[in-house]
Amino acid sequence: MSSGLEVWYDTILHLKEYYPSNAMAHGADARDRRKMAQPTSPHATLDASRGHNHDACLQSALERARLAFDDKGMKLTPLRQRVFEEIAGSHDALGAYDVLDRMARKSGDRLAPISVYRAIDALLAAGVVHRIESKNAFFACHSPHQGQERHIALVCERCHRVMEVSGAAIFSALESASAACGFKLSLAVAEGAGICPGCARQDLNAEVETA
Repeated sequence: MSSGLEVWYDTILHLKEYYPSNAMAHGADARDRRKMAQPTSPHATLDASRGHNHDACLQSALERARLAFDDKGMKLTPLRQRVFEEIAGSHDALGAYDVLDRMARKSGDRLAPISVYRAIDALLAAGVVHRIESKNAFFACHSPHQGQERHIALVCERCHRVMEVSGAAIFSALESASAACGFKLSLAVAEGAGICPGCARQDLNAEVETA
């Protein structure tokens, strides 16, 4: 096996380590699987649970956005803030026209799409909003990044909420694999789709009730 292929194999092992496909192992009883489905960190899930203070979450995200714009010498204009608040106000991924529609319903006026796109571009440049390439949609960063740490977006196929988890090991493996093959990497995208912990718990509860 060539060194390049070995690194790609290591990449797959990293992926399996971070997102094991057998998390709901066959043969485990409902109680064990219920325990497996619990979130592993306070930032691991952003579902609309009873304990989630959405207003505080939004204000915290907005404060981080202001600091991020200041750090980059950029201006958080009223329009950029309005667009950010619409994206951050939902833990789902929103397309530009979704944002446009939400703003129009609130204000009664419909902006030109190019205005919203430009605002989103500024939010992306500031690092307070991220793009989900597979859906051409955007979500607000609700957890602070350490330095240039890159995260991975995990999108629930059922409730459409977005989780953001550390992707340092995954991106490092991709860069190593590319270098080993002599490939000059200019873009690395890592996204995931599946069922979030909140929806998984609902499935487990339903299974327990019918058992």
